[in-house]
Amino acid sequence: MTQLQESTGRQVARAAGLVMVLFVLSRLTGLARQIIVGALFGTSAAYDAYVAAFRLPDMLFQLVAGGALVSALLPTYTTVRTRQGASRGWELVSNVITLVLVVLTVAAGLMALAARPLVTTILVPHFSPELQTLTASLLRILLLSTVIFGVSGVAMSVLNAHRHFFLPALAPSLYNLGIIGGALGLGPRWGVHGLAWGVVVGALLHLLVQVPGLRRVGMTFHPRWSWWDADVRHVLRLMAPRVMGLAAVQVNFLVTTVLASGLPPGRLSALDYAFRVMLLPLGIFAQAVGTAAFPTFAQQVASRELDALRRTLVQLIRSITFLTVPATVGLWILAWPLIAVLFQRQAFDATSTTLTATALRAYVVGLGGHALVEILARAFYALHDTRTPVIIGMLAMGLNVLLSLWWVGPWQHVGLALANSVATLLEAAALLGMLYRRGYTGPLPALGRPLVGQLLAAAGMGGLLWGVLTITAPLGAPVQLSAGLLVGVTSYLGLAALLRQPELQALWAFVRSPRAK
Repeated sequence: MTQLQESTGRQVARAAGLVMVLFVLSRLTGLARQIIVGALFGTSAAYDAYVAAFRLPDMLFQLVAGGALVSALLPTYTTVRTRQGASRGWELVSNVITLVLVVLTVAAGLMALAARPLVTTILVPHFSPELQTLTASLLRILLLSTVIFGVSGVAMSVLNAHRHFFLPALAPSLYNLGIIGGALGLGPRWGVHGLAWGVVVGALLHLLVQVPGLRRVGMTFHPRWSWWDADVRHVLRLMAPRVMGLAAVQVNFLVTTVLASGLPPGRLSALDYAFRVMLLPLGIFAQAVGTAAFPTFAQQVASRELDALRRTLVQLIRSITFLTVPATVGLWILAWPLIAVLFQRQAFDATSTTLTATALRAYVVGLGGHALVEILARAFYALHDTRTPVIIGMLAMGLNVLLSLWWVGPWQHVGLALANSVATLLEAAALLGMLYRRGYTGPLPALGRPLVGQLLAAAGMGGLLWGVLTITAPLGAPVQLSAGLLVGVTSYLGLAALLRQPELQALWAFVRSPRAK
């Protein structure tokens, strides 16, 4: 049993390591994309329109073929393939792809026809008529990418179920390259319309790069319309509560967009830049680990190895907090020099830097909550319980909306970002509490003791960072950022070693172990 536990831990760690490397590549190309977009468009009204136009296509994708479908399809497909054989598993996948294509095509077509009234009455009622017209035209273009992403999302789920992580984790980088191509190649001539067409090209690349992987795992696809099939209905039943939860999340994003559309120009753009920067450590740490761990969770549940699931979950929670606690402190302190170094050039001026840095500080308050939700929600999905995280998520998003309405007046766009952070932290706490009540986290001291050490190490790191930032202030943002990163990383690792943090010791043992190589 001990050898099995070690093997499972190494398996997840190796997969997470591969995914993390590719997620770093994805985040780097995403960062390059945002730097280029920032230089071309800054926090302009036109970019506000582009950000707003993204909301409805993203909502459609998320509700039909995004997180809801993946969370329902992966464990169902794993169980069907394990218990009924490969051919039956491919029948399920063919059914799901056909269903996704039909639903997304019809919904996107209707939304494109009603683009103008959707924009003026729901999405950005406070925009000027000219800006509303621009938003509607961008919306019609971006809806094309939603249909493509629907199929690509199914492909990612299937490949992850087979523990093939390379191509799905590479796909976002190609998506980013498509947008970069649109910005550089079409942006100077077509403005933000070129950026929107880059999204469509990026979505195609996102799908096509996964096709060789699907062939490698022996996928067979035949269009099927059998929504009455028992396994398809099981997927739909698992999706239903998750769709409700995602709807609450999307309503929150919609409320943020509506409220930000009534603020001075550039606030919505600043929120977008800040949120994407906050996603850098989130994607590298939590999403990489969650993506790699989800099929392991599903397999452990399918094989009824619940003790192994409990141990894996506890180990991952401790590892995630070990990484996100210092990231939160570091990003909060280094927000201004970070944004200045990354974006401040051409159209992205000093005012844009200030707007984005203040929003980033509000967003990173909730970084740990976002990271834990990535892991904890997947544990519920693997247990075929999509209802609990959905109910908790709906309550959290309701709180988010109330706080947004309350704080947007005094704090403007910063209040909107802070509302998101507070709600997400409470959501993570509630999910953890429910898993604890069901016995999947073990005794709380096993989680609490390492967290205390992590907080102490991060606090010491933060004090040193403030000193470095003060001393290097006359030397400019690049020197501040470089010195801050060096001092932050080394001081946190040093303090964690002094406090004998088990996660640091486990990481060092894993790196040194010949079996890990």
